[in-house]
Amino acid sequence: MSETSETTTGASYAAAGVDIEAGDRAVELMKEWVRKTRRPEVLGGLGGFAGLFDASALKRYERPLLASATDGVGTKVDLARRMGVYDTIGHDLVGMVVDDLVVCGAEPLFMTDYICVGKVHPERVAAIVKGIAEGCVLAGCALVGGETAEHPGLLGEDDFDVAGAGTGVVEADRLLGADRIRTGDTVIAMASSGLHSNGYSLVRHVLFERADWALDRQIEEFGRTLGEELLEPTKIYSLDCLALTRTTEVHAFSHITGGGLAANLARVIPDGLYATVDRSTWTPGPVFDLVGNVGRVERLELEKTLNMGVGMIAVVPAESADAALTTLADRGVDAWVAGEITERGEHSTGAALTGDYRS
Repeated sequence: MSETSETTTGASYAAAGVDIEAGDRAVELMKEWVRKTRRPEVLGGLGGFAGLFDASALKRYERPLLASATDGVGTKVDLARRMGVYDTIGHDLVGMVVDDLVVCGAEPLFMTDYICVGKVHPERVAAIVKGIAEGCVLAGCALVGGETAEHPGLLGEDDFDVAGAGTGVVEADRLLGADRIRTGDTVIAMASSGLHSNGYSLVRHVLFERADWALDRQIEEFGRTLGEELLEPTKIYSLDCLALTRTTEVHAFSHITGGGLAANLARVIPDGLYATVDRSTWTPGPVFDLVGNVGRVERLELEKTLNMGVGMIAVVPAESADAALTTLADRGVDAWVAGEITERGEHSTGAALTGDYRS
């Protein structure tokens, strides 16, 4: 039996769809951005099998506790792909990771990333890493390494996903959380920059599948296109929260992500106490009304899915509230007193929203 030329030609990684040279080119392009995140404790550079961080820097701590977090940005990556904008999605990734770390009072030290693509386009991968590096600078942490994986056959040529992991440190006796919260504490809300990185499955279902809107549709309330609004990067709060812990007493933080404000705040409320957040203290941005109105989404469903304009919560003693607000204002953070901590009484959950949003 004669063999065809296809069967006599040896198989190769390139023939299977993996371009090693393109991967090497992507690494070269991203090095400049990774260098911008460097901290004094970081050893070596890109190209090793592991990132190195000098742990002797932790000697200044009496009892250092390491905190670890990992996350991605969900289906928001689909919007970045459709718009061809790749240098902001990294801000989302960093924010999702480091702001989980800072909830316990931990200073983010370093991050690693994982980028999975259907086909390596070096400039595109470098743009993603640029966004991650810029996010790390905003968070004060180093980007010490990562991995770019090419998955032909599993992902389309333009498809990609990103994930990251971060490590931080906090002094044991400065660990924040539910055990510090007391009756009478004040709940301070910090404004989000928009949808952040949660609820995009609902948003995409409402605006694209049901309403069939286009990403380049101009929205008067936004003053820009729908796509530009939806791609607005997640606000990174870590340095603002750390500054707050240095200038005033803080009992707890809560990062408002998937599940919404009440559910995430309830995670840091101890048994026997209850957090009440008054909706009338703020007006959610127009993107939240848009999703609710176009999709006829009930308010409770919106609040269980989206952050409704609040990206981070700080719980502080009542006497520290003014100082906390001053610190945040000085740092350009829009923040306000949104509620208080009381005894739970008949309440079955740890936190709830009351009243109506300010119009």
